[in-house]
Amino acid sequence: MNRLFSYPIFLSLTLLTACAHAPQTVAIASPVQVASASATPSSEPLEQIVESPKLDLPNGVLTDRLLFAFLVGDLAAQRGNAELAARAYLDLAKTTRDPRVARRAAQLSYEAHQYESSLEAFQLWQELEPTSPLAKQMWVALLLSGGKLEEAKPHVAALLKAEPKQLARSFMGLHTALAPVPNKAEVLDWLIEMAHPYPQVAEAHWVVAQAAHAAGKYELARDEAHQAATLNPDWDNAVMLESQLLQKTAPQESAALLKQYLATHADKHEVRLFYARLLLDQKQYAPAREEFGALLKLRPGNPDLAFAIAMISLQLGELDRAENELRLALEGDAQPKDADTLNYYLAQLKEAKKDEASALQYYTNIKGGEHLFAAQLRRSFLLNKAGKLKEARSVLQAAKANNDTQRVRLIMVESQYLNEAKLYEEGFKVLTQGLKKHPNQPELIYQSALTADKQNKPEVFEKLMRQLIKIEPNNAHAYNALGYSLLERNVRLPEAMSLVEKAYQLAPKDAAITDSMGWGYFRLGQFAKSVEFLQRAYTQVQDVEIAAHLGEALWMNGDKAGAQKIWAESLQANPGHVLLQALMKRYQP
Repeated sequence: MNRLFSYPIFLSLTLLTACAHAPQTVAIASPVQVASASATPSSEPLEQIVESPKLDLPNGVLTDRLLFAFLVGDLAAQRGNAELAARAYLDLAKTTRDPRVARRAAQLSYEAHQYESSLEAFQLWQELEPTSPLAKQMWVALLLSGGKLEEAKPHVAALLKAEPKQLARSFMGLHTALAPVPNKAEVLDWLIEMAHPYPQVAEAHWVVAQAAHAAGKYELARDEAHQAATLNPDWDNAVMLESQLLQKTAPQESAALLKQYLATHADKHEVRLFYARLLLDQKQYAPAREEFGALLKLRPGNPDLAFAIAMISLQLGELDRAENELRLALEGDAQPKDADTLNYYLAQLKEAKKDEASALQYYTNIKGGEHLFAAQLRRSFLLNKAGKLKEARSVLQAAKANNDTQRVRLIMVESQYLNEAKLYEEGFKVLTQGLKKHPNQPELIYQSALTADKQNKPEVFEKLMRQLIKIEPNNAHAYNALGYSLLERNVRLPEAMSLVEKAYQLAPKDAAITDSMGWGYFRLGQFAKSVEFLQRAYTQVQDVEIAAHLGEALWMNGDKAGAQKIWAESLQANPGHVLLQALMKRYQP
């Protein structure tokens, strides 16, 4: 049975690029790259295809049938049909019993991600070339990655025993090899058994600790990690693992462990970074900044470290210091892509300090990188805020978008700016042109419909909303918007109520939709039921429009005092609200 799979990387690639028959001292290896020694069809006896005097080769003749099979395999490989090539060479390896062909079959099966075929090919290769440690180790590696632990057990035990000087590498290789195996409890039991004969090997304890943590055996994991750190007190991985395992139950002890280690291992940069992040997680901002600062001295100009320090300074409320730290990094050895990142952070900082002119300049300095699109949007926003609508639109129109989502965002932002400037017709034109390029983009359709409604174009509004409902039949807000529009115009009330009820079924906790339900009952003259829904909506959100509706419903239901109270409260929260004042005058002239 063939199935897709991924091979873990155990150790050095040098194990895999050497010839299979070359003398090696190896640990448990990974099937990352099999030595490529493809057989070339010819009219010579099979043992002459590739010279390999140290191999026990079969005395076969390259028949027409074998030649055809070789051609099929090679042509399939050349044309990218990995599965056919692997199948052809595995059949050839079984037929010829040639170790070189088996080696090629193993390579092709691996490249085709065919687990069972690879397992069979590597097993055949090591059977035909028993002196090849690579063939044996890669076959064992496949057994492990496929979770065939019991089958692999005697072979792993033999490999560990045969190479005592390679135990550290072998155990680390086992950790990576077993990572894909889903049954973590089984992996833990298996590793405990493999590690038992080697109590003085730090890596053996480290691997068991990792497996115990994955299996949820946290106390065992901490004990084994401590054993690893005790046996090898200069090993970074051991102390970091022990600290990590202590974080949840003893965070202070976890930090103290790293601090003590760094006191005698000051040059361990990765441990210091781990320690700095741990302090940050524990909200120990000042000492975390000290550690990041120490790392920045060793890696001057590193934007990530500079940013971390600046963000900590921001967290501490030290805006000037944060700005200075980012500027120093920008003036240092930052590469262009790092300069873009630093400019973005400086622009954000300037915005936080209300220095929008400087923020605009920093955004303008950004020429690429992951923050370019966001910077373009912020640049346009600041220009528009400064009253420079034309320049803001130019920035949006020249902005580099990476996908349709971003392109639609640019269209909608430009329309928003125009609407804010009361250039409604121009804003609607921008949306209409955008719809021609993105006719089925829901957000763009929705925004276009709302804009049409504001411009008193009910036919266009309804057409767009029905288009949106067709595209997204469960869009509660589309049903609500269309139904509420009909209610506001006091037309086709049964249909309007049906649309609003559909929205309410989809989103019963949405205050705006609950308000529409109440307003629908108001239009139908069912004032008691209207009050029920509107009070529920107003309890959720104290919105001025909901308050206006609720006041009307209370008044028409006979509770004029309740209506006046709601209106007064809302007017106090929204002083000078024109529509609410007009409503109050209408009911109480």
